[in-house]
Amino acid sequence: MGQYYIGLMSGTSLDGVDIAIVDFNNDTPVVMSTRFRTYPNELFLALKSACREPNINLDDLGRLDAELGCFYAQCIQQSLGDAKLNSQDIIAIGSHGQTIQHSPNSHPVHSLQIGDANRIAENTGITVIADFRRRDIAAGGQGAPLVPAFHQAVFQSDEESRAIVNIGGISNVTFLSKHHDEAIIGFDCGPGNTLMDQWCQQHFDIPYDAAGKLSKNATVNSALLDSLLNDAYFSKAPPKSTGPEYFNLNWLQTHLDKHPTSTMDTLSTLCELTASCIAQSVMQLAPVDRTLICGGGVHNDYFQKRLNALANSPVETTGAYGVDPDWVEAVAFAWLAKQTMEGKAGNIPSVTGAKRAVILGAIYPSLSRKG
Repeated sequence: MGQYYIGLMSGTSLDGVDIAIVDFNNDTPVVMSTRFRTYPNELFLALKSACREPNINLDDLGRLDAELGCFYAQCIQQSLGDAKLNSQDIIAIGSHGQTIQHSPNSHPVHSLQIGDANRIAENTGITVIADFRRRDIAAGGQGAPLVPAFHQAVFQSDEESRAIVNIGGISNVTFLSKHHDEAIIGFDCGPGNTLMDQWCQQHFDIPYDAAGKLSKNATVNSALLDSLLNDAYFSKAPPKSTGPEYFNLNWLQTHLDKHPTSTMDTLSTLCELTASCIAQSVMQLAPVDRTLICGGGVHNDYFQKRLNALANSPVETTGAYGVDPDWVEAVAFAWLAKQTMEGKAGNIPSVTGAKRAVILGAIYPSLSRKG
């Protein structure tokens, strides 16, 4: 009988929800079923406002938390139908939630994800693990990135040192040495798709630059690119994490004021920024034999071309190494839920800066499951 967990991931890109049903019965996770659901437009607009505006009404926040939890539950029920499974077959759900605010440099550090886990548990009849970040923060960490522990479990090799790069709204990197006694290194590189997507939505009335078709037909403004890359975040030593609270259109505008650029060339420059900050992040690590990429950025052909040109190691997707690049983070949160249910740590102190390894997340049990 399988050991089925569900991973639920909605990232900073706000494009929707990834749901993966994963069997952990063997050493290598087996993805049984996947589903992607875009946010309904009204919910998307409310989330966009909550994430990108400096203030939110508490009543609006509470309502959004509840609505999102109900939407997540619907997504899970549909995924169970796809896989011809029922709630009794699932040990637990790992729900990342939607990040509304991530403030790793504030005092005290804080991070907030919404999507009411009580409603997910009640409406699905499945135990839910949520609120993964704040226990790491309580232990002195930044609460991010959390996927490097999963990267280590699945992608570490005895034969080569690897960099695993997720390109979502924000990009992050994990360094996995072939010498397993070396510390795992991981941190947020900087913007992934977030700036490009926001620029496309504001200036071209499209959600994103599909396959990089607009970017590749424009010109990189080198003065603007240099100004962007001169931001202190990029030279800061890890542990470090960030989000669209920092890398947003207001941040971009401060640089555009100094280096005015056409809308098309700005988009191409933002694509080059993402490729450059990832390549530079990988080069900061010990010698890397191979870079494996995952996340929505793998579908931007022009971005991949630029990353290949800038990288100092071969670049491939994670698909050739056991996990489809579109589902790595959803599978990771299924794995983190399993870690929590088994009383095992889910963070890596050398990545987040925590004082010690801790069990992550809060458990919202379902009374419908026995044993």
